[in-house]
Amino acid sequence: MVRMAGFRLLLLALVLSASALAQGPAPLRAGDGSAPDANVRQVINQVIDGVKEAERAQYLYERIERVETRKDSGDKDPQKAWVSRMVPAGTGIAKINLGPDSKPVDSDYYRSELDRLLKALTWAAENGPQQRDAYLKVQKKQKDRDELIEAIRNAFIFTYIGSEPRGDRTLLKYRMEPDPTFKATNRATSIYAKVKGFVWVDEATHQMARVQGEVTEDISLGLFLAKIYKGSKFLQDRYEIAPGLWLPSFSQYDFDGRKFFTSISIHEKTFYADYKRVGPPAEAIPRIQSEIAQLDAMKAKPAADR
Repeated sequence: MVRMAGFRLLLLALVLSASALAQGPAPLRAGDGSAPDANVRQVINQVIDGVKEAERAQYLYERIERVETRKDSGDKDPQKAWVSRMVPAGTGIAKINLGPDSKPVDSDYYRSELDRLLKALTWAAENGPQQRDAYLKVQKKQKDRDELIEAIRNAFIFTYIGSEPRGDRTLLKYRMEPDPTFKATNRATSIYAKVKGFVWVDEATHQMARVQGEVTEDISLGLFLAKIYKGSKFLQDRYEIAPGLWLPSFSQYDFDGRKFFTSISIHEKTFYADYKRVGPPAEAIPRIQSEIAQLDAMKAKPAADR
């Protein structure tokens, strides 16, 4: 996996560019000559609210992630795969490694990781200068995301194509293409001119249900020391995990490019499951304390009684 700020920025831009849909006055053109909704602006506002709520929920909901990497996107079996429990810890996300069955492999390791998580939550629940600085950084990241979403207002033209079934729900499909009149304000928003794709919106709730993006021109990153090649792709599915809240269930990245003078090829799939609301640190602390107490009680029992 390539670890560089520019690459992470590209991923974020791809996600937000598609998931923000047609914000504000961006043109919404219907393939059959008419939009599927009587009040398009109302629908757009609901989509925007849903995307922003999903962003904030990342710091309130824990989840299980299974990440798979492949040499080629068409490979049936992954080269590597790992499963992690991702738990919000106030100013960050704690990662606890699990086994392939999404269960702890080693009880002592798992107990120590929960203890570390509890310490992080306890620290984050305090109100000192270090905590305030840490939360300011979190707010800065959220502000950057909001600015990326806001830039979509003029960055893309969306064309209504039609509707598609997904299970017992109906999704509205839109084509997403760069608006040639858009003026980028920074390196992140300049990526929008080199991305196209499709967005699917749940008809009943007006929440983003799926996004598919493709890089249409090579994208230079990190002062031109790295590049993502044309044809790289991104896909994400989302489902309703709580009333009105849609979060990812699956993501796939297929990126090719170079870093310095070395070719890179990233083919990664991530499966998200078992979302549970843990809330902010003050709310999460008693949950983790209870979980630790249960583990200790189980360990204290004779083996025959477990």
